[in-house]
Amino acid sequence: MTTARLTIDPAFRVGPVRRRTFGSFVEHLGRSVYSGIHDPEHPTADADGFRKDVVEMVKELGVSTVRYPGGNFVSGYRWEDGVGPVEQRPRRLDLAWHSTEPNLVGTDEFMRWCAQAGVEPMMAVNLGTRGVQEALDLLEYCNVPGGTYWSDLRRANGAPEPYRVKMWCLGNEMDGPWQTGHKTPEEYGRLAAETARAMRQIQPDLELVACGSSQSSMPTFGEWERIVLTEAYEQVDYVSAHAYYWEEDGDLGSFLASAVDMDHFVASVAATADAVRARLKTDKRIHISFDEWNVWYQKRAESRPPSGDDWPVAPVLLEDRYNVADAVVVGNLLISLLRNSDRVHAASLAQLVNVIAPMMTEPGGRLWKQTTFHPFALTSNHAAGEVLQVALETPTYETARFGDAPLVDAAATWDEQTGELVAFVVNRSVTEEVRLEADLRSVPGLRVVEAVTLSNPDVYWSATADDDDSVAPRANDTAAIADGHLTATLPAVSWSMIRLAR
Repeated sequence: MTTARLTIDPAFRVGPVRRRTFGSFVEHLGRSVYSGIHDPEHPTADADGFRKDVVEMVKELGVSTVRYPGGNFVSGYRWEDGVGPVEQRPRRLDLAWHSTEPNLVGTDEFMRWCAQAGVEPMMAVNLGTRGVQEALDLLEYCNVPGGTYWSDLRRANGAPEPYRVKMWCLGNEMDGPWQTGHKTPEEYGRLAAETARAMRQIQPDLELVACGSSQSSMPTFGEWERIVLTEAYEQVDYVSAHAYYWEEDGDLGSFLASAVDMDHFVASVAATADAVRARLKTDKRIHISFDEWNVWYQKRAESRPPSGDDWPVAPVLLEDRYNVADAVVVGNLLISLLRNSDRVHAASLAQLVNVIAPMMTEPGGRLWKQTTFHPFALTSNHAAGEVLQVALETPTYETARFGDAPLVDAAATWDEQTGELVAFVVNRSVTEEVRLEADLRSVPGLRVVEAVTLSNPDVYWSATADDDDSVAPRANDTAAIADGHLTATLPAVSWSMIRLAR
C-alpha cells in the first residue's frame, strides 16, 4: 500500500482559523431565494415567509457569513425596490439571469433572516449600473441609527436599530464582459476608490472588498489586480477572488487536484497585492476575500438561463446534483482555504440553497443535504484555534491539467484551549487506498476522539430527497495512535477528518 507521511507540530503555525472562512452566498438567482430560503406556502414558514427548516440546516452547516444580494444580479439591482410595503414593490427585469425579480425579499427581510440564522451579513453594492450615491444611500439605510432620510425610512419600515453591516463588496466581477456595467480595470479601480472613500466618510471602520478577478483563467488576471489596487489600495481592505473548481469532464484525476489551482490563485493574488504594497511604500497589507468558490457544472442544461420573451420568476437554474467526487473536491478546497488563512481572511461557498448548493428544497416540501454539505459542516464545526503548517511527504501522480500533483493533501488545526488537534486529509487516488502515517510526538498523550471518512465505491453517487444519508461520512475504524504516531487507511477518492485530544 502507498504511504503518505505527515508531521504535525503546534510550534509551526500559519495563522488563526478564521470564522469568515466558512461563509456562504445567497443571490437572487434561480431558486436560491424564492422557494429556497423563502417559501411562504411551506408548513415551517415564518411571518416573513422564510423556511425555518432551512434556517436550522444553515445552522447545522456552520455558516458564518452570507454574501447578498449577488453576484451578477447586484449589477442591475435597485435596492430601493426591495424595501417598504411588499405589495407596493415593483417587478423588474433581472438582466443577469434573464428572469423577473418580484422584490418580495429585500434588505430588511434578509437582515431578519440573518438574525434568525445567526450569520453575519456581507452586503454588495451595485457598481455596474449605479455608483457612489446609491452605495451611500444603502449604507445610510443599513447603518445610521436615525435622524436622516434613509435611516428614518428603515425605522419606519420596522427596524428601529441599525443593522451595522461591517463588510461590503464594491460591486461584483467587474472584470467580466458578461457583467452588466463591465468596466476596464482603470475605470473600476477609480470607481471603487471613490465609493470606498465616500462610504468611509459615513463609517470609517468598514471592511471593504474590491473586485479581483472572476477566475484565474481571465486574460486580465494579475494585471487587473495590479491596476485596481494601484487605484484603490489605501481605500480597501480586501481583494476578491472567484473560482469554480471545476466540472469533472471525464478526467477525474485532474478534477480531484483542483485545490492545486486554488493554491496558485491565492499565491498569485497575494504576490500582486504585495508588489503594489511595495511600490506604494505602505505598511498596510491587503488580504483576500475568496467570496465565490465551488464546483459548478457550467456546461449542463440547468446552467443556461431562459431567453427571448421568457422572463420567469425563480426558474430552475444552476441546480447541480453533487456526487461523492464533488464532495471530496469541496473538502479539499476547504483544506486549501485553511492553509492559506494567513492571506485568505474570508470566503463564501457559492451558493447556499438550490443554486450550486449544499442543500436542496422542494417548493412547499422536503429539504435534503447534498454530498458537499458534509465536508463543509464538519470542517466548519471542528476547525478551531490555529492552522498548523504541516510537513507532508506524499507520492505524486500525473494529471493532464496540473502536471504532477500530490496524491494526498492535508491541513491541521490546533485548539490550545481545548487541547484538540484536527487533521483534514484527502486521498486523490482514483483506484488505490493510501496508508497515512502522522508523527504527533510534539503533542504527547493524544487519543483518537473521532475519525470519519467520506467515500464510496461509486464516486458518482448523488443524494436525493429520498436518500441523502446512505452515503455520508462514516466512522474510520483504522485510525489509531501508538507511540506518538497516528496511522489510518484512506480509501480511494476520499475526504477524512480525524479529531485527536488528550
